[in-house]
Amino acid sequence: MVAEVRALGVPALAVRLDVTARETLSGAIDAVESALGGIDILVNNAGVAIVTGGILHESPEAWDTTIATHLDATFLMSKYAAASMARRKRGKIINLASMYSYFGAGLLPSYGAAKGGIVQLTKAMAVELAPHQIQVNAIAPGWIATEMTALAREHPDYAEFNRMILARTPAARWGEADEIAGAAVFLASASADFITGVTLPVDGGYSIC
Repeated sequence: MVAEVRALGVPALAVRLDVTARETLSGAIDAVESALGGIDILVNNAGVAIVTGGILHESPEAWDTTIATHLDATFLMSKYAAASMARRKRGKIINLASMYSYFGAGLLPSYGAAKGGIVQLTKAMAVELAPHQIQVNAIAPGWIATEMTALAREHPDYAEFNRMILARTPAARWGEADEIAGAAVFLASASADFITGVTLPVDGGYSIC
């Protein structure tokens, strides 16, 4: 990806990090600022989903990993990037929520808790950062065809679950990752300068049924 971007004549940098390693995050932001200048856009997209079967079965370790990856990392990365944005009085923060921000996630309660928290964190940051001309929004993907959802789409044991998803989705198909990217591009653009604190469903209509 870096090579492709540089081939277009645009400076690019890739920094590999573990978003659960708190002590490394501010340094990653500093590295980006040093190489590319002030930060204009942050997309908090790191995620993990651990199907534990519910709270009676979920270990504290699975809970901690999920909350750290989704909610803690979103808080910390936003905190550090917002400081860069506030100095220049502009910026966009885009968080990844989920349909499970709203619906009960019986088989993976930590995921639902983290994604629900991201919606509220998005609203809180939107209020705080608006005076700095920083917009904070979230995207709530529906069922998207990714490596994380391969089990639900392909495994015979989940065939009925897959049928339920398609039956409830008016678009009658799984979404594609590029369709989430399109929403992010819009929220990152000047066209969304008067939109903040919003969670945008990109779900083929799943959440309206």
